[in-house]
Amino acid sequence: MKLRAPAYPLITVDPYFSIWSTSSDPTAVNTTHWTGRENAIWADVCLDGEDYRFLGADGAGRLRVTETDFDALSTYYLLENEKIRLRLRFTTPLLPNDLELLTRPVSYLTVGCEYLSESVGAATLRVAVSKEIAMDPAVGAEVVTEKVNAAALPLWRLGAKEQKPLSRDGDDVGISWGYLYFGIVGGSLGVSPEGRCTASLRLSEGDRAAVLFAYDDIRSINYFGKPLPSYWNRDGKSILTAIDEAVCDRESVLSACDAFSRTLYRDAVRAGGEKYAELLSLAYRQTVAAHKLAVDENGELLFISKECFSNGCAATVDVSYPSIPIFLLYNPELIRGMLRPIYKYNASTEWTFDFAPHDVGRYPSVTGQRYGRAKFQDLREPLLYERQMPLEECGNMIVMEASLAIAEGNADFALSHIDVLEGWCKYLVKYGDDPENQLCTDDFAGHLAHNCNLALKAIVGIMGMSAIYAIAGDSERSAYYRRLAKQKARLWCERAKNTEDGSYRLTFDQSGSFSMKYNMVWDKLWKTRLFPSTVYRRETESYLSRMNRYGLPLDSRSEQTKSDWLTWSATLSKNQRTFRRLIAPLWHFYNETPDRVPMSDWYGTESGRTCTWYNTAMGKHYSFVNRSVQGGLFIKLLEASEKMKLTTERNRDQ
Repeated sequence: MKLRAPAYPLITVDPYFSIWSTSSDPTAVNTTHWTGRENAIWADVCLDGEDYRFLGADGAGRLRVTETDFDALSTYYLLENEKIRLRLRFTTPLLPNDLELLTRPVSYLTVGCEYLSESVGAATLRVAVSKEIAMDPAVGAEVVTEKVNAAALPLWRLGAKEQKPLSRDGDDVGISWGYLYFGIVGGSLGVSPEGRCTASLRLSEGDRAAVLFAYDDIRSINYFGKPLPSYWNRDGKSILTAIDEAVCDRESVLSACDAFSRTLYRDAVRAGGEKYAELLSLAYRQTVAAHKLAVDENGELLFISKECFSNGCAATVDVSYPSIPIFLLYNPELIRGMLRPIYKYNASTEWTFDFAPHDVGRYPSVTGQRYGRAKFQDLREPLLYERQMPLEECGNMIVMEASLAIAEGNADFALSHIDVLEGWCKYLVKYGDDPENQLCTDDFAGHLAHNCNLALKAIVGIMGMSAIYAIAGDSERSAYYRRLAKQKARLWCERAKNTEDGSYRLTFDQSGSFSMKYNMVWDKLWKTRLFPSTVYRRETESYLSRMNRYGLPLDSRSEQTKSDWLTWSATLSKNQRTFRRLIAPLWHFYNETPDRVPMSDWYGTESGRTCTWYNTAMGKHYSFVNRSVQGGLFIKLLEASEKMKLTTERNRDQ
């Protein structure tokens, strides 16, 4: 890849087991959790009695890095000195159609060895990890270490002396329960002079060492008071068994990862060019690993997102909505796992509103909405209407259901909740023409009345109901909602148009204003033709005229933008040439920003800096980092797949 990543994913299993390097040189910094707190992995090679560091900033001598690269599932380094060359590969096998593998909490580091000097007598690889990976220092609990043995290798185990699974939730936090395991296949365990637990292995010319890192969190999700394990151990499989399996199948797994990454890159180049393909390759692991996959008491999947570095909400609807393009492409069943918690909470006695909820808790506690309360963290506080996103979430839920039904040619899941969806659609019909002063997903910009893009959300949501009924074979109801959507689309075009240049406004009452019309993208993907081609042409022409160095601003209020919405807006383009012009500045932002953090989706198009906001409830500044919304970057690839084309012929064929 030509892209210099702002941060490189090394271990990306879930929101807790997530380790990154914030430098292109793995010896320049210690590795960190996505929050920025240190989760250090140190590694060195001993040559003829001299230690040379190749991972982590600790120690004197080090190998020099000559190459840093990544693809969708691996990160690569080439390091050397005059005596030895090491090839490093970090891989987390998040293969979307193998849920056992996707959720198995084991990540690989492979180290290939090449001697460059005949004078090298012996080389020993040594790896150590910090206790902070298994225990957030803010908790202050005692961490104990012990040696354990899987069938395939000896392992160190690190974890809290007193285990309290699911005892803590929040955003800017590390895990405080469960056990970290690590070891080297064929290696031995020891303790370094600094007192660190180490795994080591003697290396010969041409050897390739396999280091495994695993995390057993014991229980993963608090689902309305019921502690749930992850998908991989839903039937009681032990972590040692999972590690043995990871050793046994590592060659086939790495080959499958290579094949998946090559296919993703090739398809993305065809859809949007090389820069676009590099963005998707960087976004893939981050998107998937911002979730946890579990199974409820009925054996149904739950795919719970964490709203990383925003407020830590769990199963947030307007975080799921932008992320779905990646899952529509690779495994739509995961979208059902996103939606189930929302329906369950909507049916509870606590939820009394006639619109869809914003979220269902604070990760990993899926126990009730936190976002809309008078005090964010206090479940005893009432839910406040003014802190909700009524039109936003109703539209999001229906669009997600419609897209899922279109992708699979089957509306059974939507039909199982059709009364709820009908109620939310009626809300869009009643209130969507001219939204009152309320929040949308871009809540960092505050409340906004007469929001044209939010009115678009209502229109495509209504069209989504038509799509659901079309796939279900109910032509009468489908035609009814289609007529409504087309009528409202015509009125929208008249009321939102800027007379100066033919573009469309931020709000109906602000002449000359502008905003990205990213919600319109579903009309283009579904090919439902609610809006004439001239609307798309005028919008994209106006986008090109408003570009800053690092991309198109979200709207006329500031230089700030969102990477997901920028990509959706670029997908409105008539041709790939215009799409590439709109996407190239986003690539340059990630390539040049001085903020070395996992991909941020909220940044300044002039400053090239990640945006921050002050969370009064927590008394801290936060920035949108490591968020699952980067799955939205896959929308152009989704369009190219034509999986979203709504035709009765296509769905009958399926």
